[in-house]
This record gives sequence, C-alpha cells and structure tokens, in this order.
Amino acid sequence: MEILYVLIPVSVVLVLAILAVLGWAVNSGQFEDIEQEGLRILQSDAAKDDNNVDPHQV
Repeated sequence: MEILYVLIPVSVVLVLAILAVLGWAVNSGQFEDIEQEGLRILQSDAAKDDNNVDPHQV
C-alpha cells in the first residue's frame, strides 16, 4: 500500500512532463505541415537518383 504514495505522484509528474513536451511541440510549429515533409523526402530521393548514376550499375 505504501508504494502507491510513490507511484501516484511519479505518474502525475510523468503525465505533466508529456503534456509539456506536447504543448511545446505544438506551439513551436512541429505539426504545421506534416504532409509536405513526406513529399519532400520522396522528391529529394528521386532527384538524387537521376543525377548520381553509378556507371557500374548500368
């Protein structure tokens, strides 16, 4: 029973820390344009493949 005196405050502090990190991420713009980042990754890979052709692979 005494362990609850430790576990409950620790879990409350952990939840508050998670909420603080999430609030910071939302306010700093981390979630502004998620779809564009996925497209940027795909576009940069296609551009690299076209420009850097290894002659040994052809």
